[in-house]
Parts: sequence; C-alpha cells; structure tokens
Amino acid sequence: MNAIQYQNKAIYPSKVVCIGKNYVGHIKEMDGVVPDEMVMFFKPNSSVTDQVYASSTELIHYEAEISFLISAGDIIAVGFGLDLTKRTLQRQLKDKGLPWERAKAFSGSAVFSEFIPFDGDVSDLRLQLFINEKLVQQGGVALMLNKPDAVLAEVKSFVSFEDGDILMTGTPKGVGEVKTGDSYVGRIFNKEILLIEQQWQVKAF
Repeated sequence: MNAIQYQNKAIYPSKVVCIGKNYVGHIKEMDGVVPDEMVMFFKPNSSVTDQVYASSTELIHYEAEISFLISAGDIIAVGFGLDLTKRTLQRQLKDKGLPWERAKAFSGSAVFSEFIPFDGDVSDLRLQLFINEKLVQQGGVALMLNKPDAVLAEVKSFVSFEDGDILMTGTPKGVGEVKTGDSYVGRIFNKEILLIEQQWQVKAF
C-alpha cells in the first residue's frame, strides 16, 4: 500500500475523500454551475504518491488543495495536496453522464506533501501554488462553499473514515496543465504563519 508521511511515520490511507466544486472561482473557470449539494468522489490508496507526473498522451491538470489527515473521525493534521485530473477524459465522461473515476482515481493522481499536526481552528488555513516561481493558485477555507467541519459531518453520514484516511477540500481557480520539467512549490498557511512548504519537479511517466 502507498503511504503519506506524518511525524516521520508512514501512514497508509485506505481512501482519499475528495470534494469537488467547492470554490466559486474554479466552478466559473470550468464553465460549471454551483451545485445544490456537496460534490464528492473517492480516490483509492493506489492513487496516493509524493511525486508529480506528466503524461505525453493525455491532458492532465493540477488542482491544489488543502488536505487533512483523519483519525477517530476528526482532523489531526494538515497537508498540501494535488488532485491530478485527466481533463479531456473528464469532459468526455461528463458529456455522457458517466462517473469521473477514470479521470480522477488513476494511479498517482493524489500527490501529497508531508502532513503536520493541526487540531485548531481551520478557518484561517489557506494555500498557494507556484509553478516556475509564478503564483498560479491561491485560496483557503474562507472561500470554500462547504467548510471542512460540514464536509466531515456530511461524509460521515454515509461512509466511515478509517484512521489515516485523507480529506481533500477542493481547488481554487487557476488550474492548468501539468508539464514535464516544471517546478512546483506548494504552501499552506495559518493566517500569516507558514506551516508547510513542499517542492516538486514534474517527471514524465
């Protein structure tokens, strides 16, 4: 099984619970409609990785997300996540009214930094993503349509979190193509305090 890092230990998530369409800016850039209910999908353990890969045959988009490690049904840690999406395939599936899993749950599609302990108020958490030193995404809990506590409650109403599972909370506007050789820097802040900074160099499949 694939692992994430938490306090210098390997943690093996059974699943990654993802919230889609959680920022108005991203919904607009995708020409979407604000949903009446939370949009959820799942990624399996095989999607979890600490590397970013590009594809020479398919259009893959990055989506930066504030991510949480769950234990005993509650948030215990925060990390920076990238929800990688096969965008052309996703659009084809949507047009046919089919599920998104083929575009969202593929191996290596859930990229994570290390996770650090966090049990305080999540309302001031925010992220930044730089690509080749250019700021391409920024956002945070204040801009989310569905806040983390509400998401946890909704998910737990129909599925159980196993200890070590991960919650990804959606992406702000600014998504784009993953390109081989690009340099990524992801940051998580609590107010003005930098909690996490993670660097990646995009590799080819």
